[in-house]
Amino acid sequence: MTERALPSLFELTPLNETYRLDPHAMLDDLRDRCPAHRDPMSGSLVLSRYADVRAVVNNRELWRDPLHAEEGAHLQRRFLAEYDPSRPRSSQTSILMLDDPDHARVRQPLAQALYARVAKFKPEVERIIDESLDRLDGEARFDLMDRFCVPIPIDVIASILGVDHDLLGEFRQWSEGVIQGLNPFRTPEQTAEMEKAGVALNAYFTEAIVSRRTHPGDDLITDMVRLQTEGAELSDDELRINLTALLVGGNLTTTDLIGNAVRLLLANPAELAKLKADPGIINAVVEEVLRYEPPVDITGRIASGDMEIAGCPMHAGQAMTVSLRAANRDPETYDDPHAFNVSRKHKPHVAFGGGAHICIGAPLARLEAQVALVKLFERFPDLKLAEPDATPAWRTLPFFRGMETLPVIP
Repeated sequence: MTERALPSLFELTPLNETYRLDPHAMLDDLRDRCPAHRDPMSGSLVLSRYADVRAVVNNRELWRDPLHAEEGAHLQRRFLAEYDPSRPRSSQTSILMLDDPDHARVRQPLAQALYARVAKFKPEVERIIDESLDRLDGEARFDLMDRFCVPIPIDVIASILGVDHDLLGEFRQWSEGVIQGLNPFRTPEQTAEMEKAGVALNAYFTEAIVSRRTHPGDDLITDMVRLQTEGAELSDDELRINLTALLVGGNLTTTDLIGNAVRLLLANPAELAKLKADPGIINAVVEEVLRYEPPVDITGRIASGDMEIAGCPMHAGQAMTVSLRAANRDPETYDDPHAFNVSRKHKPHVAFGGGAHICIGAPLARLEAQVALVKLFERFPDLKLAEPDATPAWRTLPFFRGMETLPVIP
């Protein structure tokens, strides 16, 4: 009898209906049968065991930039479609794809300024969320994704950046457009939408940077311009591309974190009751959501020399793709991993990756989710799913997990 073929990485996306409806049926089978396997379709070593995934994301010797990937690393090299060898690499891609020394040089001042902003930003996040909830008062039914989960992260980052309120509508539109940069399988129409939004954002940030030099404000762009003046080695090109990356990387994933959390709590009333009884456990609730239903499926690394990864020999340029989703439900690490349990004894998840490339927006995403969930259920304590028996309307964007719609009744 012929053994079933292992799924390619491209089958492990929501474009595949089987995976979209229940990713863990496929991921559990893959982790059980072959937790480290070479996938010829993607040109990657695919890893699904927690120990291997955590070791890879925390390994600072590995490369991130797909420019280092060998020709056969098909998935990683898709991100080089518009690579221009005549321009500095750091002017073409954000810290998400950069390696040291450029990665550390650009990330350090950005993280310094962003984390200082986040540390004092809770009152502003609360104001934005309160205003979103005010707009929902009196409605008999609404789509929580459209009315709450989508606008909050965009409005929050716009406030951090100092975007004029009059431009908020356009800023939201541009933010939605550039998200297609995360889709390696985007259509020509989606690419055109992404490029149009990218041009608009580039123009906006160019003007904003110039303006802040003569008219400083109380915002992240001003912080970054000040750090440049104080000696941070950061060009305007690098600043623009990484401010855009904050939008791309943070808006979609935080939207999905909030949406996934609400759906899980409404579908698990005993866990929701724990939060209502003690809102002080909100940190643990958000961490369990990140473990159980993280917004991001995968991340990647590239071997920087001859080495062994998960028992597999690797040479420089060979790619590896790690399943964050599979690792977060590994029974070798988590007891009863398929149970959503906000009282679970904490063990670090890998939803934000790790190492030098751990998600720079993680503190902001956590803050937004924590405030949004507590305030939502305080304002609407009887909130329930409008269609509790319906299959969740999962989006089909590859390597991400979130819903298109989430109809609720307050």
